[in-house]
Amino acid sequence: MDTSFTFAIKNTPLDENYQPSDNTRITTNFANLARGENCKQNLRNALKMMNNSFNALAYWDNPNSDRYSVELEIISVDVAIDNSGKAFPSIEVLKTSIVDHKNNERIEGIVGNNFSSYVRDYDFSVLLLEHNKGKATFSIPEGFGELHGKLFQDFVSSDAYKQQFNKPPVVCLSVSDNKTYHRTENKHPVLGAEYKPNESSLTEQYFKKMGLQVRYFMPPNSVAPLAFYFFGDLLNDYSSLELISTISTMETFQKIYRPEIYNANTVAGQCYQPNLNNLDHSLTHITYDRAERSRLGIEQGKFAQEHFIKPLYKAMPNVHKNKSNIQMSHA
Repeated sequence: MDTSFTFAIKNTPLDENYQPSDNTRITTNFANLARGENCKQNLRNALKMMNNSFNALAYWDNPNSDRYSVELEIISVDVAIDNSGKAFPSIEVLKTSIVDHKNNERIEGIVGNNFSSYVRDYDFSVLLLEHNKGKATFSIPEGFGELHGKLFQDFVSSDAYKQQFNKPPVVCLSVSDNKTYHRTENKHPVLGAEYKPNESSLTEQYFKKMGLQVRYFMPPNSVAPLAFYFFGDLLNDYSSLELISTISTMETFQKIYRPEIYNANTVAGQCYQPNLNNLDHSLTHITYDRAERSRLGIEQGKFAQEHFIKPLYKAMPNVHKNKSNIQMSHA
């Protein structure tokens, strides 16, 4: 694939007064919380949960569990093809910052939290479904995820990224409910107990094309492991406070929209299989529309198809000569 992408970054504070922009994927966790009558209370409660979680993990020299608070910033990334000037809202992530109230200091956190992408919506909600429609056995389209992988890696290596962020991103996701995870003897003081899956998942393979490797850890005070996708060395490239900022942010979102796993009343054992039908869990007092989130994934995938995939295909007329570069059969 010889096309080049140009990126532009917009920064928006995520606080109780946040209102989603027209270009924000409305299935994004924080955008889902920021709509409806209770939007301000939703956001206030979610941020409070994050701060409580952060202080519980960063307990040293923090006797009253109030030394730190987490500030969030939405990083919206527009992409243009070959300097065409026509921008598409490609990627959106959260960046954390840590406020140390004892030292009156603001510490940079990690970018990559709550990763979302219109092109990923297209791949999973449009392309993958159409490819397997009417087939007896499930298969993956040729070149699946390669466009998205190039897009993400180009962004991370771009001047736009390097001018704003000092370290590579970390993407934290939930575990898969169709895999079994086994606890290992490895234990990290912040990330917690490491788990290993019984087999690779489609998500793992997809993120590998983005240049990311994955490890699974269940942090202290947690009830289920989280999936951490990263470049380099997760355990040594980031400080304890940086890792805690990601854990407290992402586990809060998981408790809200996957309470069956992350707000379960039973802690994951030595051998663990997540269960989205688990009835033994607690609900947060935060409104979240999961049905809408699933339904709109298809609509947003079709939006990406029309406004990014098809224009990209037109800009790359020879792409059909090498299908391994990008799967365009449904564009």
